[in-house]
Amino acid sequence: MSQPEPSALGPLLRAHRHDAGLTLEELAEESGVSARAIGDMERGHSRGPQARTVQALAVALGLTRAATEELVGAARAGRRRQQAAAAPGLCDLPPAVPDFTGRETETAWLGRSTTDRTGPPVSIVSGAPGLGKTALVVHAGAQLGGRFADGCFFVDLRGLDAEPVVPHDALARLLRALGVRERDLPAETDERRVLYRRLMREREALVVLDNAAHEAQVRALLPGPGSSRLWVTSRRTLAGIEHARRLVLAPLPVGAATALLGAILAQREEEEEAAAGTDGSDPAVLTRIAELCGHLPLALRIAGNRLLSRPAWSARGFAERLGDEDLRLQRLTAGDLRIRSAFRLSYEQLAEPVRRLFRRLALVPGPDFGPGAGAALTGLGPDLVEEMLDELLDLGLLGHTATDRLLFHDLLRLYARERLQEEESSQERAAAEAALHRWLLDTAAAAGQWFQPGPSPSGAAASDQATTDGATPGGGFGSARAAQAWLEAESANWLAALRSAAAAGRHAEVVRTAESMHWFSDRWTHWGHWPTVFGLSRTAAHALGDDVLAATHANYLAWAVHYCSHQPRESSAIAEQAAELARRAGDVTQEAWAHFYSAAAAVRLGEPDEAVRRARRAAELFAAAGDREGHPQALLALASAQARTGSNGDAVATTDAILDLLADPATAPAAHIGDFTRTNALAQKGRALLALGRPREAEHTYADARRTGARVGVPLLQAIAGLGQARALAELGERERAVGAAREARAFAETAGDPARLAEATALLTELAAAGD
Repeated sequence: MSQPEPSALGPLLRAHRHDAGLTLEELAEESGVSARAIGDMERGHSRGPQARTVQALAVALGLTRAATEELVGAARAGRRRQQAAAAPGLCDLPPAVPDFTGRETETAWLGRSTTDRTGPPVSIVSGAPGLGKTALVVHAGAQLGGRFADGCFFVDLRGLDAEPVVPHDALARLLRALGVRERDLPAETDERRVLYRRLMREREALVVLDNAAHEAQVRALLPGPGSSRLWVTSRRTLAGIEHARRLVLAPLPVGAATALLGAILAQREEEEEAAAGTDGSDPAVLTRIAELCGHLPLALRIAGNRLLSRPAWSARGFAERLGDEDLRLQRLTAGDLRIRSAFRLSYEQLAEPVRRLFRRLALVPGPDFGPGAGAALTGLGPDLVEEMLDELLDLGLLGHTATDRLLFHDLLRLYARERLQEEESSQERAAAEAALHRWLLDTAAAAGQWFQPGPSPSGAAASDQATTDGATPGGGFGSARAAQAWLEAESANWLAALRSAAAAGRHAEVVRTAESMHWFSDRWTHWGHWPTVFGLSRTAAHALGDDVLAATHANYLAWAVHYCSHQPRESSAIAEQAAELARRAGDVTQEAWAHFYSAAAAVRLGEPDEAVRRARRAAELFAAAGDREGHPQALLALASAQARTGSNGDAVATTDAILDLLADPATAPAAHIGDFTRTNALAQKGRALLALGRPREAEHTYADARRTGARVGVPLLQAIAGLGQARALAELGERERAVGAAREARAFAETAGDPARLAEATALLTELAAAGD
């Protein structure tokens, strides 16, 4: 028999309070829970409070054990319902304001943009700060988003920041929300834009870009032709965006402004129901406050929230306070200061350790952060910090992303920064920032160790005390997956810390961090910032006066410039510098890597003979140095160059030599590097065998590459091997098997976001279809 559905928390709590004969204020005093929070629970605005809050209410109400369990169960069920209803995703629309009032004409205007699929796909809502642009589009999106079969996506472009979100990063966020995996994101902004437009063309979705800084930020995110629509909010008109519908917001009309203030203050009705002479709903008083607020929605909401936070204040008294022209801007301030008073009301409720955490979180350089940053900034334990962060979340002083990363609202960040400047000395601020940067770089280095050749970091696998952001209390990680997740999630923060260390001349720290990133970078080539990381480390290595370090990090930079920035000529020049430094230092391994990167650049530059020469030299040097990781890589570059010269027989022999090295325990590299290299070697051998007219051998070789590639789990490698197998099967006349392999290759190419392989697979399927007619 199924369990009965738990009672709703609000009616249950209200019934217990009435049974106990307590007012909201009396229950608040007894429990330590604010009257406003209790009212929100009873009205259903807060359906899933934390267990400790419910326990405090149960004790204050004198509930029996059974009644307490029922109340706790109702709160638990409310949290589950909230989580299921929210269906959190990477770009979910924020919750709409429940008491949103007015803007019916503007909402209808946005509605027409969703039904008129023949008009411009872009709608721009602009106007001065405080007019409620975000509240409008979120309200309209909640009402109208259901018209789009593939959903509604929201991205805050942070246009008021000193460094707004760049299109490269905004595209990454949208592509991930559209189902593109992190490792499959294209490295180049233009490639991301092409993939984004193609995905949007195939969908019927609404994208809301909030707080845009300028036209260039938006232009890369335009959806192109199709059924999808784009809404943009900005302080600017964005006149450079062509073929767009435009709405410039104005202050609310008198009636709508008064209604909005009344809807906000309606939350006080129960608290005031027993009070005589209340004027909370007096239309004349509300009209006066609305007039003094200039009918601006944000100013109205500040006025209403201040009244909600000061139960002893009357609406009439507050109107009189606003009537003082000398103090009105202080009480309803403008720009980034407009909500200072409202923020202070929450800030002053915090205990000093929580205030300190709130202030110091303004030092986090990136857009979001995990609990570890708070622990580093305060020196407190992670468990205590998480409790404090929960309090800040409860008060609305922090928000969180769909992946439970924490973040500030733009203005709250400014408020926290203001409090930091006023309440802590410059020495205290500098020490806190230094502690944060030290933690970021130390933890990044620890995470990077998981991807170096050799065994896992000592003792890491034994730890199961991971915090919510992946790192253990001691700064280690329990798995490579946790290490990679942390490096990716905190990338904006540890990169900023690395830049700060470089600017301060902490060269050894920069080199150490970049060194730890070397093997990890192969797993996340599309991040886009590796040239910066290794550019900083090369400069730092030079400053240290160590030629071996300078050669090493020049090689890392040559890799990043070639494989991430796709600039082979510049990569070749950097590799030449690395080779000279290595020769001067007598470091054979780094000289070999320099020749390897020169060979890779020569292939890309259409110089196969030079590539053969460079690859041979790299292989000789790696063999002499006994380098297990580098030797097979150099031979792979040699096989590729040999094939480019038409020497496919030599290419087959070279790939066989690679496979022998990988199979011999005495010469095999680390397992994850060996599998990756084996997949590439088999694919290269298959290409050479096909060119030699040996399709049956090629088909078997490609099949082996696919099996190894499945273990590696890199879609691009699987697409390459699948395409090769399909071509071999087609030459053998096995059309049905060829079609199956080509379809699988096309799926892998699509997953990898590789347009060249996708086009190749599509063309091959067209050829096979024509051959079957």
